[in-house]
Amino acid sequence: MSVPTRGTDGADGTAQATFAATMVDEWRRGGVTDAVVCPGSRSTPLALALGGTDGLRTHVRLDERSAGFYAVGLARSSGRPVVVCTTSGTAAAELHPAVLEAHLSQVPLIVCTADRPPELHHVGAPQTVDQTNLYGPAVRWSAEPGVPESAVSHTWRPLAARALAEAGTGPHGPGPVHLNLAFRDPLAADPGPLPPGRPGHRPVAEVHGLVTVPDGVLASAAARWSGRRGLFVAGEGSPPASDLLALARVLGWPVLADPRSGCRVADPAVVAAADSLARSTAVRRVLVPDVVVALGAPWTSKALTELLAAAAADQAEIVAVDPWWRWRDPERLVTETHRAEPAGWVRSLLGHVGEGTMGGEWLAAWQAAEKSAQSAIEEVVDGDHGGRGQLSEPAVARRLLGLLPAGSELVASSSMPVRDLEWFSPPMDDPPLVRANRGANGIDGVCSTTLGAAAAGRGPVVGLVGDLAFLHDVSALVRPSGPAGPSASCTLVVVDNGGGGIFNFLPQATSVAGADFERLFATPQRVDVVSVAAGFGVPTLEVATAEELDEAIRTTVGRHDLAVIVARVLDRVANVALHDRVHDAVSRAAEGSLARSG
Repeated sequence: MSVPTRGTDGADGTAQATFAATMVDEWRRGGVTDAVVCPGSRSTPLALALGGTDGLRTHVRLDERSAGFYAVGLARSSGRPVVVCTTSGTAAAELHPAVLEAHLSQVPLIVCTADRPPELHHVGAPQTVDQTNLYGPAVRWSAEPGVPESAVSHTWRPLAARALAEAGTGPHGPGPVHLNLAFRDPLAADPGPLPPGRPGHRPVAEVHGLVTVPDGVLASAAARWSGRRGLFVAGEGSPPASDLLALARVLGWPVLADPRSGCRVADPAVVAAADSLARSTAVRRVLVPDVVVALGAPWTSKALTELLAAAAADQAEIVAVDPWWRWRDPERLVTETHRAEPAGWVRSLLGHVGEGTMGGEWLAAWQAAEKSAQSAIEEVVDGDHGGRGQLSEPAVARRLLGLLPAGSELVASSSMPVRDLEWFSPPMDDPPLVRANRGANGIDGVCSTTLGAAAAGRGPVVGLVGDLAFLHDVSALVRPSGPAGPSASCTLVVVDNGGGGIFNFLPQATSVAGADFERLFATPQRVDVVSVAAGFGVPTLEVATAEELDEAIRTTVGRHDLAVIVARVLDRVANVALHDRVHDAVSRAAEGSLARSG
């Protein structure tokens, strides 16, 4: 029985199928390797094209909200744009949180929402909402090509090529694009011959090149910074550690390295305890730089921001290196922006900097402070785990990176996990990749993002999430039956402190009555995380000590397509007290170190 190609209303099913197949073929030519598809009827032409294309991996997810974040993790880990396909109506709206995160985190997505044809709008047709500009300014570009017609088939490949280019190399950097695709019945049909593509299996349109800083500007900066007290603040998107550290050694500047930067390596120039050090009055008074160069995304640390603000108040130069001119400067500290790809900028500046431009005292003072800070953190966090032999949140963060096998990737939830990693994880010889959804800074979709990162297949992936973030995205555990597919191992480490622990660090913890605080802010849940995970058929372990955590990581990571480790940690009040003890110990140690070196 042949597949129908024309409906009673005259719609051309073959044209729709050919349009979808052409779009997918063009995306494959442009390097797309993965698509995330949610079940639905109206999206049938595109879903069939995605699912039937050789060389394209199609990941089917039930929940559109989860699917969007799954695509975010997959695109970020693979480094390639990912296609997301949903049906019409609220299904399209469910992608909005992930689109916002992709926008702010600069993750390339091609978001394809199926839509009803124009004649079914504003007449009460089911699953029909106004999807025009559905995601507002959160997309790099959007288009509504209308119901596909063979007469304009010459426009199909350029449409697909532009969507791919806008998502990956547009003028505002990588991010999501939105194609709202109207389809008429019949929705299932065989495609006809595709419009011809460019020879050599290349896309019909390509975009190359980035902005670079003029040589004279870099030469002037090198001359101006010679012999001055400077530092690099490295966040996600920083240059490779080898390049940045080569420049830091020549300048004699420390590198304050966020775990997400890839630069928190075991090197004399690297400072990992910047947050705790910046809380010290002595550090803020003595180790104030003349020049700050910010590379990549900002740290979460308010204390570090206060140190930089003090430097700016003393007329320090605050330079941001960013190819997309994003103005990530909520405190209005930046005095100069260099529009350049950070790795190329570092290599170019290195060519203008003479050997030994800065004396060793400045770097030595930071090194001494870092050494004393790491000793203090180790003594408090690793020494007694909060005084009761039980795991603490800082202990989990400090230990976890060192437990992961080579080639691993860690996805950290916003709220406390990413902060504990930033504040307490030590430099390492070969640290795992660390990622986090810090665009909108929400806890939305963290489990799905972790699973998406694992789907890239680069190596074992571990997600570090809190109990509320886990429950918020529990639909991520709903997976299609059958073989797991090509995904690598994914392990979710759930830090369970019985609620939203970050709120205990905020003024509400003391200004709001205890019962109201627990009900409105901490929001502990009745359900048990272990029971929930096990109820989805996921292998689940429960740990409460460092030794149990070590064993669970060794026996789980890399051995299951999905597993959950629930770490029972100190209660939220004790956790705040432990953080305070760590910061106090670091301040005392740093002040002693500076007094001895001064």
